[in-house]
Amino acid sequence: MKKTTNASLPALSNQPGLKQIIRHSLTMAYRGLLKVRRTPEQLIDVTLQPILFTLMFGYLFGGAVSGNVHNYLPIIIPGILAQSIITGAITIGVQLREDMEKGIFDRFKSLPIPRIAPLAGALLADTIRYALVTILTFATGYMMGYRPETGLAGMFGVSILVIAFAWCISWIFALAGVVGRTAAGVQGISMMILFPLTFLSNAYVPIETLPSALKWFARVNPVSHLITAIREMVNQGVIGQDFWLSVIGGITVFLIFAPLTMRAYRRKA
Repeated sequence: MKKTTNASLPALSNQPGLKQIIRHSLTMAYRGLLKVRRTPEQLIDVTLQPILFTLMFGYLFGGAVSGNVHNYLPIIIPGILAQSIITGAITIGVQLREDMEKGIFDRFKSLPIPRIAPLAGALLADTIRYALVTILTFATGYMMGYRPETGLAGMFGVSILVIAFAWCISWIFALAGVVGRTAAGVQGISMMILFPLTFLSNAYVPIETLPSALKWFARVNPVSHLITAIREMVNQGVIGQDFWLSVIGGITVFLIFAPLTMRAYRRKA
């Protein structure tokens, strides 16, 4: 009887294929959407916040900055959109940390799925949140009298830009969620990163009105470039230098933080 050696057996690969990774990532994204349906309060930051901020800042600062609310809307709507969509990006880190604390990711280890699928699925599900922010911000501005010069085409182009930018930025907060110790700690660190980027920008007031030190920071702030790109696209129909700086900035963040997040995730997942 002929002996079968290990060398004669076909090699078995434990590495999942691309189709398998995509399929399981989409399944995990669907899981994320089911969580939102069962606990809709998770959408408060991307539903009520853009509406409240648009109304509040529009009516509070409209007269002081631009003379009236109508003239202020082309300035404030892009600012609120950028701030709200970046604020929504921090949720990914908090939710990842909560799932890890509850042992959900330990259960995923026992399933025949690619290890990266839960992380990729969570990031994919978050794009729905970014789309909600974009729709509600523009809808609130429209009810207040905002009429973009470029119409629906300009708003669609801006939506693609801000959703892609927020998805790239979300890798920073995903890394915080993976390496953080508690969900509260991740949220605190994320807010410390978020507030300087959003409020020390050109979102609410012209950069020229800021003190010298803040003026310098606001000019190099990537959020300021994103806001300027949004204003140029929806108000003038122009794709200028700030658009390309935003694209380059988003891609750079992704190329740096995506590998760091996946490496940290593989060590813990």
